Amino acid sequence: MDRQGKQAVRVAKALSDPTRYELLRRIAQAGEINCRDLTTLFPVSQATVSHHLKILIDAGLVRARREGQFHYYSVRPGALEGHADALARSFARPGSRGRQGRAT
Repeated sequence: MDRQGKQAVRVAKALSDPTRYELLRRIAQAGEINCRDLTTLFPVSQATVSHHLKILIDAGLVRARREGQFHYYSVRPGALEGHADALARSFARPGSRGRQGRAT
């Protein structure tokens, strides 16, 4: 499996967990949000939220910014679009042009 395929699997695994999927959705809706505020949105501990955030960061979907004692999370620009494009290319038939313009 090539590097692009491995990254696609990493992202798919990260999004396969319902809590992580919802975390990413909430981060995307907020634009940027701190861990304390995210913790109040989910019925899990702060440590569990932090663990899920680390997986989303490692998958390249989320980035963290520290300000004082708080970490703020946002969706990495282009990450979702890039993942969608990579998936489309991975499953495209030979000779097709991917998502944008399929060869007929």
